[in-house]
Amino acid sequence: MNADPAPTATATATAAAEPRDTAGRPPVRAATPADAEAITRMRSEYVLSEPLDEEWLVICRDQLAHRLRPGGDARACVVDAPGGGLAACALALIHPVLSAPKYPAGLAARIHVVATEPAHRRRGLARAAVSALLETLEREGVTLYELHARHTSPPTSKPPPFGER
Repeated sequence: MNADPAPTATATATAAAEPRDTAGRPPVRAATPADAEAITRMRSEYVLSEPLDEEWLVICRDQLAHRLRPGGDARACVVDAPGGGLAACALALIHPVLSAPKYPAGLAARIHVVATEPAHRRRGLARAAVSALLETLEREGVTLYELHARHTSPPTSKPPPFGER
């Protein structure tokens, strides 16, 4: 996951003007295949150690668009940027595992991408996207999660909401 620098007065003022739901959370929605390109670009720019070239961006976009379709194994939650595009995203890939008492459905998910555009950081957008993603996965019977962060990733301001379930 990417971390954000300390909030500035401008960032705080901008965050206050951004849309929130009735509970004060950023509006998060389920991603669709149409979001595959933006999620793929965010993964390339903010998650991978080396950005993908255009050929690989197209390959990954097409794979992800297919996997985000109904019946696919990808789930993502996104926050739209006020000016268009995505401000933040969280992507998981679901896979089968052997069942056990704590995961009777035999489904696990690897949190593959958590990213926020730099202009939208320090506003809780990634946390909101991850929380919504975990709720989605839980509704689908996924109870085993895997998340890897690069050792070079700066720490986040708050831990992800894994222990809250």
